[in-house]
Amino acid sequence: MRAIVQRVYGSSAMLTTTEVARPRAEAGQVLVRVRAASVNARDWHLMRGDPKIARWMDRSVFGRRGPANPVQGGDFAGTVEEVGDGVTDLAVGDDVFGEAVSGAFAEFVAVPRGLLDRKPANLSFAEAAAVPLAANTALTCLRHVGDGERVLIIGASGGVGTFAVQIARARGARVSAVCSTRNVEAARSLGAEQVFDYTRDTVTGRYDTVLDLAGTRTLRELLRLVEPTGTLVLSGGGNFDGGSWFGPVGLLARGQLARPFVKPAIRCPMAEQTPQSLTELRELIESGLLRPAIDRTYPLAETPSAIEYMETEHARAKIVITIASSDEQ
Repeated sequence: MRAIVQRVYGSSAMLTTTEVARPRAEAGQVLVRVRAASVNARDWHLMRGDPKIARWMDRSVFGRRGPANPVQGGDFAGTVEEVGDGVTDLAVGDDVFGEAVSGAFAEFVAVPRGLLDRKPANLSFAEAAAVPLAANTALTCLRHVGDGERVLIIGASGGVGTFAVQIARARGARVSAVCSTRNVEAARSLGAEQVFDYTRDTVTGRYDTVLDLAGTRTLRELLRLVEPTGTLVLSGGGNFDGGSWFGPVGLLARGQLARPFVKPAIRCPMAEQTPQSLTELRELIESGLLRPAIDRTYPLAETPSAIEYMETEHARAKIVITIASSDEQ
């Protein structure tokens, strides 16, 4: 099968389209013919091996010189090709979506049953592939939000941010968003009542929840925006500079260390994909409360260009890779 392969860390030039062995569905797994995948900041960080500290912290994903699995990609949507022993609730031909640990930038990917669910009926494969990691991150960050709360989302036009605006609205919150000039109207269309253009506006007010997805403000600046009884949620972010030792981990670590000493609560949630979270996202989508926003699509062979676009242009919403298997071309 065709796959995007990377064996050493570096720029998108390190990614090549290569023929590799097609995986099989082991016990408890599902083999999916991938119709679409999507690009996340995680893919950029893994391509660069950045932040460098991750190479020593998570050896299941980051190797010392290159990714632990040379075939990258997490989010996917496609059709069940084969089911392993013990999988009884899915059958060959079912349309599914989910998040693999790696391997989705390929024609086929083998995934544990718990990391995928039936594709939302009202989404295309490309739209469904844009959902899992980003939407689940937004869902995890905003689970505590209730009706009528004031929520500020910094980085509202990115992959996670576009889902966060919609999920906060679905929970009854009054949403304010921070984004660049070109994304102001898009943020409003997703449900933000107030939009700050960070190139010219000063963010004002205090909020019950501040979700920082950008990582461009100091912890002190962020805390000033939160009510004393409110919650600051930190989730990734940071500039795509590459070569850093700590990257967004630095702000998250400072937030964890400050938790016992400041009055607003600070949360640094880790989003884990589960069957329950995928089902919850599917139900939100099928009810019309949540819909992915897609910036651009690329064919599989142009995956390096897709990641480079995300790295250099700070893409709006999600970037999707469309995949046609060799025997369908």
